[in-house]
Amino acid sequence: MNTSMDYAGLLTAILPVVIVFAGASLSLLAEAVLPRRARWGTQLGLSLVVLAAAFASSIAMYGSSSLAQDQTAMVMVDRPALGLWMLLTVFGLLSILLFAEREVYGGVSAFTPSGAAIPGSLDEKAAGEARHEHSEVFTLLLFSVTGMMLFLAADDLMMMFVALEIMSLPLYLLSGLARRRRLLSQEAALKYFLLGALSSAFFLFGIALVFAYAGSFQLAVIDASIGQSSLSEGVLISGVLMMLVGLLFKVGIVPFHSWVPDVYTGAPTPVTAFMAVCTKIAAVGGLMRVLYVALGAERWNWQPVVAVMAILTMLVGAVVGLAQTDIKRLLAYSSITHAGYILVAVAGAAQAVNGINGLTSVSATSFYLLTYGVATIPAFAMVTMVRDNGAEVTQLSGWAGLGRKNPVFATVMAVFMLSFAGIPLTAGFMGKWAVFASAFEGGWGWLSLVGVLLSLVAAVYYLRVIAVMFFREPVEGPEVIDTSAATLVVVVLGLVATVVLGIVPGPAMGFFHNASEFLRLGMM
Repeated sequence: MNTSMDYAGLLTAILPVVIVFAGASLSLLAEAVLPRRARWGTQLGLSLVVLAAAFASSIAMYGSSSLAQDQTAMVMVDRPALGLWMLLTVFGLLSILLFAEREVYGGVSAFTPSGAAIPGSLDEKAAGEARHEHSEVFTLLLFSVTGMMLFLAADDLMMMFVALEIMSLPLYLLSGLARRRRLLSQEAALKYFLLGALSSAFFLFGIALVFAYAGSFQLAVIDASIGQSSLSEGVLISGVLMMLVGLLFKVGIVPFHSWVPDVYTGAPTPVTAFMAVCTKIAAVGGLMRVLYVALGAERWNWQPVVAVMAILTMLVGAVVGLAQTDIKRLLAYSSITHAGYILVAVAGAAQAVNGINGLTSVSATSFYLLTYGVATIPAFAMVTMVRDNGAEVTQLSGWAGLGRKNPVFATVMAVFMLSFAGIPLTAGFMGKWAVFASAFEGGWGWLSLVGVLLSLVAAVYYLRVIAVMFFREPVEGPEVIDTSAATLVVVVLGLVATVVLGIVPGPAMGFFHNASEFLRLGMM
């Protein structure tokens, strides 16, 4: 009887994850038993319902007074985890809407009609003529979200590794399913898979060394064992560095960033939008949990390493981004730059609740992920709208004069670019203020100053996109085409959130205030 009650309590504690996993499993079953013509609509509706239910359950659990006790054997369901789960499900919903887009692709989806066919082969042509579609992309997204949710809430290193693979494997597949430029898409998927497998190997080897030092995979036990183990501290430091390779790879931190431009460019644009936001949320959440909960007592060793990587990431993202002529690669280097800003807050490890509206590194980072996401997914959605002969126009030169051809489109895109640049009265400005202020609060004011200076450099290529749209003569061919209601909803919601969070950020910042409990171990 007690076992049943414990099992029921376990399922209740991780209810949002259970909902998404059950939905993914049901989606897989539907793919197997439903006729082809019924799959796309069913998968779309099921995915939307599942993620909406997971979001609702996360909100319901967030207000629980006993939440701090809801710890399973391998997962910690605390308010920081629930807050990031909400972000994952919301941005997952927006990504689903982009996956469902057909109108800009001429009545078909962004995904190849036959992923197993050789690009340009007769089999692929026949699948396209038969109007086949890979509706299992919704299943893959749900499984990936399941892994993301487990990864950022894992209280055990082995659970974290398993969640990492659940999160990553669907992304490798999704990256290679682009309808157009199939060879480029498959190349991106292969690079992502090989580099991802290498980073996972580093992560697993690091886990083994940390286990040898601490004698446990549990984060709390690892924290308690620091300085108490019979082994040399060099074993722990080596393990931590190897684990950081796996974690920072997923965030897109220099020097583990080389996959980001190629994969973002080659993957279907809806998949790129999903990866750019949701993968970063999961990876940053897992990184903070490992550093703050398991290795808080070692912060004097890892803080300088993280600070150096933050500077390198901001520098590479800002400088190399200046040379980009492809809008998707530009946004990829933008993602790298923003990862550097996030790492500034992580390095600061601020835990004080006085002086700057109660911001800690975790609450500031969570808020930054929100402000980054509300501009990034709509920006990629708008990339899909600029077309020439049915193909996406990703070369920046093809965007020349869009401000005259379609002033509304160009104005909305300009707002997102200004938010990325951190211009006041946009969400991006408040997000940068939060992460830099939290680092200052943690005693790393010089790192905040470096971040501010490098953000000025990065602002140049965002402003260049605006200049190309409004101050260059229009070119023939590229046009902004009509889109479906689903993509329009994504863009409008993103625009509203970007403006509102820039003007009235208080409620959102307050929502993440309780994230300071993340620092409950080692950092006290």
